[in-house]
Amino acid sequence: MKHFKLILWFSLLFTLQTMAQDFKKYDKGSFIDGKDSISYRILFPEHFDPKQKYPVLFFLHGSGERGNDNEKQLLHGGKLFLRKDIREQYPAIIVFPQCSEDSFWANVKMSSDSTGKRIFDYQKRGKPTKAMKALLGMIDNILDKPYIDHQQVYVGGLSMGGMGTLELLRRKPKTFAAAFSICGGDNIANVEKYKHVPLWIFHGGKDDVVPPAGSTAIANQLKIIGKEVKFTLYPDANHNSWDSTFAEPKFLPWLFSHKK
Repeated sequence: MKHFKLILWFSLLFTLQTMAQDFKKYDKGSFIDGKDSISYRILFPEHFDPKQKYPVLFFLHGSGERGNDNEKQLLHGGKLFLRKDIREQYPAIIVFPQCSEDSFWANVKMSSDSTGKRIFDYQKRGKPTKAMKALLGMIDNILDKPYIDHQQVYVGGLSMGGMGTLELLRRKPKTFAAAFSICGGDNIANVEKYKHVPLWIFHGGKDDVVPPAGSTAIANQLKIIGKEVKFTLYPDANHNSWDSTFAEPKFLPWLFSHKK
């Protein structure tokens, strides 16, 4: 048993070291504008040519990856965009910003009921959080670069990042060609603001961290106002519905097929 545990420990150590080496392909960056600051990791296409224009995807992580190490945000999704086949098929710029520990992407009030079940009160409009304000500045800064294709700007995220994605669409509805939200949510009153942005919503049917009712409400509201809805509910998935999302064969082809 001890021998088995030792092998398992070395295997885990090797995996972590390999991931760290792979993640070095993501350059480190930061955006600072007065009191607004945010760190991010950015992956450029292979054979990057600054004279060409490239699609860009902003990926927003969940609450568990908050911090200031400028690394944890790559935990979910970071490996996906390092895959050789994906880099060859979709030569895009991938940006992973990191939310600070003391903030949250979305403007949402959280509480718990008598049973301990989490309640998310998504706000209608309202001022951006500290992290969102810095994120908005960072996005504008990156989009100002000459090698960005403004017809192919995308955003997506998971959990807290799924919520942040929907808020970003509300705050910058004319910026994004398409978006995806994984196990997120929003106030249905905000849907009108981003109804013209192609959106794919994902959620786990057994999610006990972020209730799927939030995503279902957004999908239903889009139907009510006559917009096409792409909503995938994984009936047996709990909070981790992102692995299933990343395995969807049509996920990235759908995303990168959209242009403004």
